[in-house]
Amino acid sequence: MSGDVVASYELFKVPPRWLFLRVETKRGVVGWGEPNVEGFSDTVRTAVEELMKSVVGQDPSRIQYIWQKLFRQKFYGGGPILMSAMAGIDQALWDIAGKTLGAPVSRLLGGAVRDRLKVYRWCGGDENSPEESAAEATRVLATSNYKQLKMNACSRMEYVDTEGAVAAAAARFRAVREAVGPGVGVGLDFHGRVKLPMAKKLMEALAPYDPLFFEEVLVRGQNPALHATVAHHTSVPLATGERMYTVEEFRDLLETRAVNILQPDCSHAGGISSLHTIARMAEAYEVSFAPHCPLGPIALAACLQVDATAVNFCFQETSLGIHYNGEGGMDLLDYVANKKAFDVDAEGYVATLAGPGLGVDIDEAAVRAAAVAGHAWADREWTLPDGTPTTW
Repeated sequence: MSGDVVASYELFKVPPRWLFLRVETKRGVVGWGEPNVEGFSDTVRTAVEELMKSVVGQDPSRIQYIWQKLFRQKFYGGGPILMSAMAGIDQALWDIAGKTLGAPVSRLLGGAVRDRLKVYRWCGGDENSPEESAAEATRVLATSNYKQLKMNACSRMEYVDTEGAVAAAAARFRAVREAVGPGVGVGLDFHGRVKLPMAKKLMEALAPYDPLFFEEVLVRGQNPALHATVAHHTSVPLATGERMYTVEEFRDLLETRAVNILQPDCSHAGGISSLHTIARMAEAYEVSFAPHCPLGPIALAACLQVDATAVNFCFQETSLGIHYNGEGGMDLLDYVANKKAFDVDAEGYVATLAGPGLGVDIDEAAVRAAAVAGHAWADREWTLPDGTPTTW
């Protein structure tokens, strides 16, 4: 026993669309987590409140015991809400452990295998014109040190769409490739918008312009056979995982041998404890590891701590400058006291986080001030031309 116990917690719903968890121990050690499902912050808040009844009074150093307690002692488990609530709690406990021992979480996980981590950021796409998309990609590169980008592969698409829809997506990406040149990696996020009958045709149209990866060509991991079908039709690396929540789901997907890059989200898939397991499991299948993270600084720091230890890590998503942040008036660094911790060097890398715990110092005054206004972020609600609801 560490002699310390979890004494209290607070939740802060802050712009642009985030939920932060502050956990404090009896000895006054504070840990931060980011439990959130975008668009369901209030729902996750309630889930955290219900789960924390089983955490307050526990020894915070028994992270695995608490994780298993929350996952196995409850009759219902899994899914985006409960796993995201658990994720934030888990992150906060690892933060407390690192601060208690004066070491970064990566050291507690076995130590870093690298000195720096390649990162990428968003550059648009969606329904922009080719010219607008190219200009946005050029602006991002000109105003930052990022060397890799990601954009949406297409706009909304029907189950069986026209050649024009495919041509428009190809023209958009061609314009971006011509603008940024061959040396910049550009990943294409299908965002689950493309139905299986169109996936092959769209991938064929985009492949000549050298995408870094195709992300979420299909959304769900619950039907691994469909992922295998898609994999037969492209040589571009396939990435997925942001809407998968349990280690078992990732195991089943890996068994298909149909994915090249796993993208678990540290705030959706059970936290640092699960993320580390998923990374090691992917390593056994020679699959790369690139966590999903269009979220806040706590989630990013948690990802980077695991990334540092994963030999199969390839690159890390960041939310700096993403369009969601502009809508909310707050960005990744606005809640961080040690902003240089996320500095991107001239070659597109951030240094491994060396500070204790998660390695990020949260500006508590900024968090408390922003939580007064909170946020009311909601998913876009898209329909097809005939009125059918579709994935945005």
